[in-house]
Parts: sequence; C-alpha cells; structure tokens
Amino acid sequence: MHMSPRGHFHRVLYQGWICSYILISEPYCRSLPEDPFLECFESIGDFDIRVRPPYSEAVNRAISDHHAAIAGGQLLKLPFTTIFEYLQILQMAALSMRTLGPNAMFYLAAAVSDFYVPWESMAEHKIQSGSGPLDMRLVQVPKMLSVLKKEWTPLAFCISFKLETDTKILLEKADMALKKYKMHMVVANELSTRKEEVTVVSPSGKIPVHRDKTQPGSDVEKPLIELIVDRHSVHVKECGT
Repeated sequence: MHMSPRGHFHRVLYQGWICSYILISEPYCRSLPEDPFLECFESIGDFDIRVRPPYSEAVNRAISDHHAAIAGGQLLKLPFTTIFEYLQILQMAALSMRTLGPNAMFYLAAAVSDFYVPWESMAEHKIQSGSGPLDMRLVQVPKMLSVLKKEWTPLAFCISFKLETDTKILLEKADMALKKYKMHMVVANELSTRKEEVTVVSPSGKIPVHRDKTQPGSDVEKPLIELIVDRHSVHVKECGT
C-alpha cells in the first residue's frame, strides 16, 4: 500500500503545452536531501540562517528554478492531503484541460493510496485506547485512470507509473495497465533501481531508459522527459491529421 501523507498537483506549461503533474515531492527539490531544511541550513544566530556549503549550489538552483516557474506562470501547485481531495482535484483539472485536446498531457507520478477508509466509516472523535483491540477495514481506491481517459480528457496524452519490488511481475503489470486503462505510456519502476533506469511500456513496445552515468549529477528523469515530449509531439501531429 502506497500512503501519501501530502502530495501536490502541478500544472506546468512545457514547450507551449499544458502538462499536469501529480507528484508527492516538491518540484525542483529532487537534488536536495530528503529533509532539506534540517540538512541544508544552519543557524548563525538567534534569527539568521545560512545554507551549508555542501548544498549551496543545489539550494540556489532549486530556489531560482522554482521562483522563475512561478513568476512565469508556468507552475500552479494545488496541495492535497486525502484521497478524497486528490480525486476531486484530478477531476477538476482534467475537465478544465479538456478543451486543450491532444495538447494536454497528464503525467501521473503520484503514489496514491491503494486502499482507504471510507468517509462514512471514519470515527467522529478520537478513538479511545480503553475500547480494546481496533479492527479497521480498508476499501480499495477506485481506479480512475479509465475514467480520466474515456470521459474527462479523451484526447489528452496520458502517462501513468507502475512501481514494484518484484522485477518478475513489473513489466507484466505495466503492460496490463497500458491495455486496461488505455494509457499512451506506462513508466515501469523497480524500487531499488528506479533512480538509475526505468522501462517505458507503450503500444509500440518497451523502451529502456537509463541515467547517463558519464554525466555527474545526472538522473533518469532527463532522458525520460525527452522521450515523453517526443512521443507527445507525435501524438499531437497524429490527432491533427
């Protein structure tokens, strides 16, 4: 079960197209430590802080890129906490982008909860420990990818992600998701190697994507995004003919 205590829904203007990203972490922060405020900064007085030298370049780049995107109207962050908020935001964003047709892209990278507690089953007040053992029944989260593709934004370019710890079933499940939900691409991640390589599953075949190990500080996201942009361009042209 993938639990997301807090995520962000992002709308990004990329090369003239509107792209919606649903992510768990903040954009521009992947080069920072997982606990950036505690690791990157240090106190130099009662009211002042400064960036620790090992992180100065990464922090400066993250802050500059973030503010540039905000100032340029290229990034809109809509925070969500619960699965109820997530599904509502997804629907509103999809319907608002419907008029963009094939120019719209959904990059669904958030590890959303697989199970949840239905609203009507939630306790109204704090559960008392003296009540004895606690039994909780979780319900499977509705699969909304098919609704997104068929009803909300039928012409949008949609990419979903599949994360597994067992490589033996990863590609099989990614292929099943591609066919079941009519995605244009499914990015297959294996937990232990996801930062080094992924496999993009599409109707035309499986494409391995690797981090460029000859470039210091490189990650797998750059070649992955380049591939997605290329395929999206083809999608836009095909829909226009």
